[in-house]
Amino acid sequence: MNGLKGIHHVTAITSSAEKNYQFFTFVLGMRLVKKTVNQDDIQTYHLFFADDKGSAGTDMTFFDFPGIPKGVHGTNEISKTSFRVPSDAALDYWVKRFDRMNVKHFGIKEMFGKKTLSFVDFDDQQYQLISDENNEGVPSGTPWQKGPIPLEYAITGLGPIFVRVANFDYFKEMLEKVMEFKEIAKEGSFHLFEVGEGGNGAQVVVEYNAVLPPSRQGFGTVHHAAFRVEDRSALEHWIKRMEQFGFSTSGYVNRHFFESLYARVAPQILFEFATDGPGFMGDEPYETLGEKLSLPPFLEPKREQIEKLVRPIDTVRSTIEFTKE
Repeated sequence: MNGLKGIHHVTAITSSAEKNYQFFTFVLGMRLVKKTVNQDDIQTYHLFFADDKGSAGTDMTFFDFPGIPKGVHGTNEISKTSFRVPSDAALDYWVKRFDRMNVKHFGIKEMFGKKTLSFVDFDDQQYQLISDENNEGVPSGTPWQKGPIPLEYAITGLGPIFVRVANFDYFKEMLEKVMEFKEIAKEGSFHLFEVGEGGNGAQVVVEYNAVLPPSRQGFGTVHHAAFRVEDRSALEHWIKRMEQFGFSTSGYVNRHFFESLYARVAPQILFEFATDGPGFMGDEPYETLGEKLSLPPFLEPKREQIEKLVRPIDTVRSTIEFTKE
């Protein structure tokens, strides 16, 4: 079982870990399952929002690099992240919620036979909700049981990742020959690819665009996207495979919550391959996930120094009784 299983997570950059926590918790109703730091830059928070159990394929994560400028959307970027909701009716619920909470959105539209609702956050980070109404393929996660969203409408995981590229032919070849995706549909300049069991949880939408200037990374943009592999032996397969195809890679990286490989697959496009486990439940009980600063064992000796570097953020939710509305 060495093939890619679908989307693992998306990591983006925010201007404010505090505002980001508020938006994902109180507006989107996703569960903060880990509050930690960027393992390569310990003064930077790394927040993980996911489903109720922190399942692989459900998490969107954020860095808040101190002093980073605002990003610029353009071509050669991972341009939009999708979240799965159970039904078309859920999208009607979200339109009303966004209107009530002054979240900028672009109304319900249809793409590749699925109903979607695009929206942005305070950083102009691009998202969409996608309905699982007629979806088949990779199963979704479990909505945050104690969150503010009625469970029948709540976000359950990640949907298709959007990538905007100037050289479509190269990117298509890379996806198909190297990563074993298949192109299954096309609408205008958008091409739909899927891998493994397919469906919303295993798709990439590639937009060909040679008109826009190149994107610039900063807050409000995506840092990288990750794809699921079963375990360490599947990861080793991908390390060898990427190197055989001539990509320079990070080699094996142990991220504690999962094991990883990073490769820049196209100009400005960084993909990660990440194992499904061990996950986020190892060092905190289910009831209080994400409430304390969690550090991997190799950073634990530096806890005192790290706690001085990162400002405290109150992420206690186990004492809050959310009204589902």
